[in-house]
Amino acid sequence: MGSLQYYSILKGENRPFTSQQLYRIFEKVADEVCPETVAVTFEDDSQRNNTNITYKQLNYLSNQLARGIVECVASVGGKSNGDGDYIVSVCMSPSDKLIITLLAIWKAGCSYLPLDPTFPKNRIEHILNESKPVLVIYDNTPDIDQSAFENAFSLNYDDLCNKCEKNHGSNLHENEQFHHEKDDLGIVLYTSGSTGVPKGVRLPFSIMLNRLQWQWHKFPYSYTEKYCIFKTALTFVDSVCEIWGPLLNGLTIVVVPKYITKDPVKLVALMERYQIERLVLVPSLLRSLILYLSLEKQVNPLKSLKIWICSGESLPVQLAEEFFKYFKGQRVLCNFYGSTEIMGDVTYHTVTDASELQGFDKVPIGIPLDNTIVYLLDNEMKPVSTGNVGELYVSGFNVAAGYVNGRDPDKFINNSLVLDIAHCRLYKTGDYARIVKGVLQYEGRTDSQVKVRGHRVDLAEVEKAVAATPYVEKAVCLCYKPGEIDQALVAFVTLQKDAQHITGLKIEDYLQQKLTSYMIPQVIVLENIPLLVNGKTDRQTLLKMYANTNNNGDNEIQIDIDYTDVPEDKMEAAKVLFETVGSVIGHSTRLTLNLKSNFYQLGGNSLNSIYTVTKLRDQGYIIAITDFIRAANMNEILYKMVKDTSNNGDDTNLNEIPNDYQFKMLRNEHQNDVCKMIATSFYEKADLEQWIKQDISIDDYGKLIHKAWDALIEKDLSFVVCDKNDELIGVALNFDAHDEPEIEINSRIAVILEFLEFIEAPVRDNLLPPGKGSILHCFMMATKDTISSQENVLLMQAMEAEMLRLAKRKQFLGILTTNTSPLTQQLGKDVYGYKIMNDYQVNQFVANDKSRPFAEAPDSQRAMVSWKEV
Repeated sequence: MGSLQYYSILKGENRPFTSQQLYRIFEKVADEVCPETVAVTFEDDSQRNNTNITYKQLNYLSNQLARGIVECVASVGGKSNGDGDYIVSVCMSPSDKLIITLLAIWKAGCSYLPLDPTFPKNRIEHILNESKPVLVIYDNTPDIDQSAFENAFSLNYDDLCNKCEKNHGSNLHENEQFHHEKDDLGIVLYTSGSTGVPKGVRLPFSIMLNRLQWQWHKFPYSYTEKYCIFKTALTFVDSVCEIWGPLLNGLTIVVVPKYITKDPVKLVALMERYQIERLVLVPSLLRSLILYLSLEKQVNPLKSLKIWICSGESLPVQLAEEFFKYFKGQRVLCNFYGSTEIMGDVTYHTVTDASELQGFDKVPIGIPLDNTIVYLLDNEMKPVSTGNVGELYVSGFNVAAGYVNGRDPDKFINNSLVLDIAHCRLYKTGDYARIVKGVLQYEGRTDSQVKVRGHRVDLAEVEKAVAATPYVEKAVCLCYKPGEIDQALVAFVTLQKDAQHITGLKIEDYLQQKLTSYMIPQVIVLENIPLLVNGKTDRQTLLKMYANTNNNGDNEIQIDIDYTDVPEDKMEAAKVLFETVGSVIGHSTRLTLNLKSNFYQLGGNSLNSIYTVTKLRDQGYIIAITDFIRAANMNEILYKMVKDTSNNGDDTNLNEIPNDYQFKMLRNEHQNDVCKMIATSFYEKADLEQWIKQDISIDDYGKLIHKAWDALIEKDLSFVVCDKNDELIGVALNFDAHDEPEIEINSRIAVILEFLEFIEAPVRDNLLPPGKGSILHCFMMATKDTISSQENVLLMQAMEAEMLRLAKRKQFLGILTTNTSPLTQQLGKDVYGYKIMNDYQVNQFVANDKSRPFAEAPDSQRAMVSWKEV
């Protein structure tokens, strides 16, 4: 990197660069490098869908679809828009189909424009009317309002595929494609507009490739990195690197359904299962993950995850320090800065230890990427002196090709500071910054834009929508505590004289049709808007008024708690729940708190939901995070909360066992489901396996069960559990302890079996009844990973009852089992009545090869061999 720091100019490294279309790079990888490698994997348990697509298949299917796009658009005489661009808009949920579609759009010679299915109809209509795509491709799902596409040529994905079944699957030649008139455009992304109207950013292939090549050089994929996750919304610029970074390097992308991205339990489990090594996230999500992992007391979590990339929001020093305090080992915490107009990221700063943050009051945004220059300029467009604050401008290969329809030309201006044609254009970011210790420090906005969960939101756009609401006379939109845990968008309004019946909640309901969800403010109705002596809005007084909302001030807006219909035996828990929720989201609370209230409609979000669960546990009430997140209302949360009378985290409620479970003896038709369930459960969640995870794979368990299968069927001591829909949700694999088969294991999980034999043999052979037919050995027990943690406990109770019935039916004298989980240990001892025969500290175990496979385990981790007489 070079610099002219005295003049507050920083230059990224100059690297040779030749522009290429990204799909041509993909085609070379698919045809020549790794055709049989899995390119895309998509698991959607909610739809029972599990798909793997190889590079060869992805290339073939996208070529077929590309020809179909060209044929369909040509059949209706589709033409480029006013910018000379051929745009295809995509309104689809994350899936393998989405990746095929995006690649096909590029291969057809078009650029893709994402539409989030949750966008309100008027926002979609504005985007389509301005960008004029030649085609809209959409999912045929209930959450997509197809009437928004009425003025555009649109096709359902499945219908489009049906038209392409007989198309050739070879790569398209140039004469088969559309061609943009000016730029080699790849993507159009719509962002919040400073004029109050969303505007589309035009991203050519060249700037995407420059950003990707810098990433591959600075943060190369490791030799152990096989999987990367695509979890970011397609409308967000970070999705570009999540999708195309891995796919242009022969790696596998794991497409994450939305319901998993919102659930930290499942997201962490997925990252553990695929040993994800890098993650892009906004700081608020990082805070949420640390809070969740701390709450769950996981030991050395996410060991494979070495590169953590924060972007989209300011990264507080305190959060970075918490990161290094919690995560041990070699980790890199990166702070990226940028916006859609400069390909998401244009500067970066890396931290490898908390000591590197000394002397900074905020984490720097760093230095420029390759082939870019950053300028800090004053009002006369002259560089400010080093250390002074200036407005941040960017030139180079990361600068977009302007906006759709040439909107806001003043944002992209000629650069008079250099003669190099590669830097002839400047992008005016609207951000202030200064140089401290040779790196950039972010100093705020020049306008009213803020970041909400990583999305850029212009308060002017929100304010304009609120002001246009019927009966609203005047509106002022502000952001309370931007970037902090209780950040909130707030709109203060006055009403017209005939609108006394209008409430803030009714205005918010109306805004649901006008703004996307993360842009909807809390609306507070006032008699008048306070003014300064110069006649301008007194914004500080409004923010202070909002801050005092729950502090008994003169402008207090009380949180209304209604305990109607709460049963007497639940009143104590209800008071704890309602008061905790009120204290956590008090500034965002919009409705009366009662049994019917939904946490998120009250103003909650994924971050403060975890904080709420933490505070409930501090007050002696246990509820699983997944249960809390998925609960429809407070009543459901209340009945899933369990009083922790022993302070041990046992969240059981064992008197409520569902009566719709079906128990069936293990049969051959269960083999595939059982293998998958055992593999998923033990690989992801088992307490011993975490210490040797780098040496095992999820397939090792499937191989183990396959080798033991014939013996399991022959002994007829194992059973499965099905729900009322006949879906297999649990399994118990059992043997006679004195009649177990010899199973040859060639993988590292052999050390797990060796350990279990080491601690069980002395009990079995010396302390328990001898002879065949006396001891039923519970070998493995697992439940389906998609069921809630509360149901998981209930299912375990039901399986335990079935174990007892089986043992009695087969005339065994008792049941032998080993528990390595604190929860199952507690259940076994205090609830099921097992007697602990051997309590072993797992880090003391020395294997036959003289290794200590669990040496990293804390002293508190135990394995308990237990016995229960029948």
